[in-house]
Amino acid sequence: MSGKEEKKYESLSPFELKNKLIAMAKERGEKTMLNAGRGNPNWVAMVPRKGFAEFLLFAVAESERRPHRPRIGNVPEKHGIAGRLREFLQSRPGLDGTKFLRAALDYVEHEMKIDPDEFTLEMCDAILGDHYPTPDRMLTLSERIVHQYLTREMGLGGQWDLFATEGGTAAMDYIFYSLKANKLFKVRDRIALGTPIFTPYIEIPRLNDYRFVEVNIEQDENNDWQYPDAELKKLEDPKIKAFFLVNPSNPTSVAVHQKSLDKIAKLVDTKRKDLIILTDDVYGTFVNGFRSLAAAAPRNTILVYSFSKYFGATGWRLGVIGLRSDNVLDGLIKQLPGKELKELRQRYCHVEFDPDNMRLIDRMVADSRSVALHHTAGLSTPQQVMMVFFSLYCLCDGKGVYKQEAQSIVRERFEALYKNLGIPAPRHEADAHYYSTIDIPALAEQRYGKEFSAWLVEQHEPIDFIWRLAEEKGVVLLDGGGFDAPNMSIRVSLANLQLDAYEKIGRGVSDLLAQYHQEWGGK
Repeated sequence: MSGKEEKKYESLSPFELKNKLIAMAKERGEKTMLNAGRGNPNWVAMVPRKGFAEFLLFAVAESERRPHRPRIGNVPEKHGIAGRLREFLQSRPGLDGTKFLRAALDYVEHEMKIDPDEFTLEMCDAILGDHYPTPDRMLTLSERIVHQYLTREMGLGGQWDLFATEGGTAAMDYIFYSLKANKLFKVRDRIALGTPIFTPYIEIPRLNDYRFVEVNIEQDENNDWQYPDAELKKLEDPKIKAFFLVNPSNPTSVAVHQKSLDKIAKLVDTKRKDLIILTDDVYGTFVNGFRSLAAAAPRNTILVYSFSKYFGATGWRLGVIGLRSDNVLDGLIKQLPGKELKELRQRYCHVEFDPDNMRLIDRMVADSRSVALHHTAGLSTPQQVMMVFFSLYCLCDGKGVYKQEAQSIVRERFEALYKNLGIPAPRHEADAHYYSTIDIPALAEQRYGKEFSAWLVEQHEPIDFIWRLAEEKGVVLLDGGGFDAPNMSIRVSLANLQLDAYEKIGRGVSDLLAQYHQEWGGK
């Protein structure tokens, strides 16, 4: 394919370019195509799902205790409901789902000191889905349980308010919209992005809705994909309103080290008390001992977490926004000019008696339904039950068995990829192993020398390597340059294919590079 045609596709997001690559790879035969371009996991956390299925049966039985009609049930009755749940579980012994529910009920009652009848009633009503979400931000006990999970997995301290959302991407959309609606972001504001980063997060600030000026805070490929001090120093600029990052990053999959977390925390404590930090920590659970920036700089940070990757649940659309109860953003709103405060008062006065003191996280809930439809806000209650069950599954797992199993899947694929690529696997201190970014020019130099690497870059379009990989090898990967990773780098998702596929991908990348070298012939 000509470089001219490739050039047409370079302006597209890697996720849109992927569709063209898939079409090309399919021409070689759909059965032989290997698509490691998307991070959708191909594992499924079975036990909490089995628990969900068993609990739904119990909830339906509770609804049938006092039916309105033979086929129309009633709302569950609180009195004695936890005892009836225990009887139900005893009647179905030995099942993974019932064993999990028994452990979850014990944990909630004894470890979290939650009344078991209150918990069982909330879960029953929620899984039946017969009421609007109330509270709309998140069900009361559900919030407490997910808060406990995030405290453990993200290293959080203090009290956080949570807003359950339709996945992490919806969370991001709500956050950007609400920050702009509440005058904290304005057109042409400077926004710092921790790059490389998930491509839509590069694209959102450029949309006409926002038109932010982007400042890249660049990771160093040669220093464990960390942010150098000189890059973090850019955040001292008071014109930069916010710092936005994915941690561990996508596509590099490496978490921010404690040293850098401490530097950012010191910065917001001293020179940038007004800096807004937005961190997407969806891959954090794949790193042992992970600590979020939300733990290091809690009052300045908006936390986004999604259950999609860790539990194999992208189709469930389960995400959460977290804001510390004593966050600085609420104070920044109160410091706005009088005219802007008046506009915000008018915006929220129909849904809040005291709009001046309405917290940002509650404004996000209202904004998620264009304010006027605030009364219908909130994540589907059965989805919240699944979120709670995923959380309890890990909270009950004192030895971290599930974490070890989930991490071992991607780590095994990572090792297979590099073994067949023919180079040592990179060793990063805090690698999630969910993706791997391969710098093709760097690999070319390592294997064949500087002159060949320079020729490869100078004589070919940045997407030429992934283009030919799809066309000639039937392997679909994403263009790292579209994530602001090095040009002609490639992102391999280690989540969505079987182990032997990564052996073939490693060999395919190696073979294609050898073909380029043969074409070069020492020119």
